[in-house]
Parts: sequence; C-alpha cells; structure tokens
Amino acid sequence: MERPLLFLDVDGPLNPYAARPERRPEGCITLRVPRNGALVDEVSLSSRRRPLRVWLNPEHGRDLLRLEYDLCWATTWMDEANHWIAPALGLPELPFVDFGDTLFRERPDGVHWKTAPLVEYAGGRPFAWVDDEQTEPDRAYVDAHHRGPALLHHVDPRVGLRQDDFRALADFVDDSCDTGPRLVRQDGVTAAPPPSWHP
Repeated sequence: MERPLLFLDVDGPLNPYAARPERRPEGCITLRVPRNGALVDEVSLSSRRRPLRVWLNPEHGRDLLRLEYDLCWATTWMDEANHWIAPALGLPELPFVDFGDTLFRERPDGVHWKTAPLVEYAGGRPFAWVDDEQTEPDRAYVDAHHRGPALLHHVDPRVGLRQDDFRALADFVDDSCDTGPRLVRQDGVTAAPPPSWHP
C-alpha cells in the first residue's frame, strides 16, 4: 500500500507566527527571510520591507522524517519552502502543491482555497493535512470529494507542532492501513466513505 501524503503548511504548524512577538518559542531558531525572496501567508503580507521573521524548531525536521509519510509542501511558500524552510529543518527538497490561480482565492461556500487543490493532488491517496486554517466546510468537502482516508489536523499557530500532533499523525498512518477508507475528523469522529469510493 502507498504511504500516505503529509501536506505541510509552514506558517502556523512549523512557524508559530501567532506566539507572543517578544518571546521566541522554546526550541525555535529565528530565520530572517527577505520579503521579495518568498511567497508568504496572509499574516506576513505587509507594506513594510523588513525581512520576514520566521520561527522554526530544527527538531521538527527529524520528527517529520520519522513518520511513515511522503512529505509535500502545502503552503503559499510553494517551492520557496525548499529554499528557506527545508534547509533550516534538515529536510530534503520536497514536492509542493502549486496553487496557481487559486492562491488566496476565497470561495463562497467557505471552503478554504487550499482544500480542492489538495484533494485533487492526492488523487484518492490517503493524506493528512496539517494547517491552522481548516474548518468544518473543509472537512465536509474532503468527505464528499476524496475517496481515501484523510486527516485534517488543526495546529494552534501560537504553539506550532507539538508531540501530541506527531502522535496523532502516527496514529492516522496506523489506522489508515487497516480496513477501508474513511475521513478521520479532528474531533475524533470517523465518517463513512463517500459514495463515490470503490475498492
């Protein structure tokens, strides 16, 4: 069986941007990225030209590589994450989802602009998505349009990824390799596979 994909957002899970600005989170280093050198999430957009401050915990790279996933960037940084983020975490160059013209495009149904491209990229393959912006409409969309197991794992952008998050991701791999496809929601509810799924 194919290993699940792990879609990685940068700002929130890896860069706890919402932490107290005067106090760098424990275990993190500070990276300064020129604003013209990267595509960045909405929280970073500014008319000021100061370098973007990014907090990263180098241990996260090792922890991510230990998981039984194929890692993939799912961030507005897109390929720039390989230039700025991956080296600081000790990660190899990773594939990335190219959001193209869907980048930041709001949908009237409340589904996040990343959700449909991630489902399309996965193509039915099991996946987990760590982000700080998923909501119930995203879970409903994945349930309706993705034929394999999926975990939408919300990460608090004030603290970033923690050991509990890594345990949840490891548990999903174990669970997704047994019976059949289902959507594992953040609240622990397991949904039935969508009608479109065929074994």
